[in-house]
Amino acid sequence: MSKPVIATASLAGCFGCHMSILDIDERILDLIELVEFNKSPIDDIKTFTKMCDVGIIEGGCCNSENVHVLKDFRKNCKILVSLGECAMMGGLPALRNGIPIKECIEEAYLHGPTIEKGNTIVPNDDELPMILDRVYPCHEIVKIDAFIPGCPPRADLIWDALLSLVKGTPMNLEYETVKYD
Repeated sequence: MSKPVIATASLAGCFGCHMSILDIDERILDLIELVEFNKSPIDDIKTFTKMCDVGIIEGGCCNSENVHVLKDFRKNCKILVSLGECAMMGGLPALRNGIPIKECIEEAYLHGPTIEKGNTIVPNDDELPMILDRVYPCHEIVKIDAFIPGCPPRADLIWDALLSLVKGTPMNLEYETVKYD
């Protein structure tokens, strides 16, 4: 019998959710016995090589590349999971949502405290992703099947949720793994 296939990606966020996946510590060896990783920074596979059973996305969408990656995941994953607050609500990157894009760009490239006077340039290249009008949570772009909260989610919560997902059982997550003090 073949193992369930998992893919993961990070969009606009800090990569903390992937660090929490790694924080399952020695259970990562148990996970590798249960699943096969496909497109993921965990195994450094950069493109999908097959249809995946579970896709895990951390981070929200702040630019056109994030949207492309998210739509590609939705197309290549039977179940798509938003992992962490950035994927679920935009997280810290969404703090810019109340500021006009023009102001964000001017602060970053023209008026910021680390900008050298007379040495300013606003990047403008067709290869750069276009900045979106705001940071979008993943479920506003594609259908999301499950949500795992936290910033970042606890390793035990990720472990319990992954086990449920790969075994096809309901996510009856214990309160102790979801609560935050």
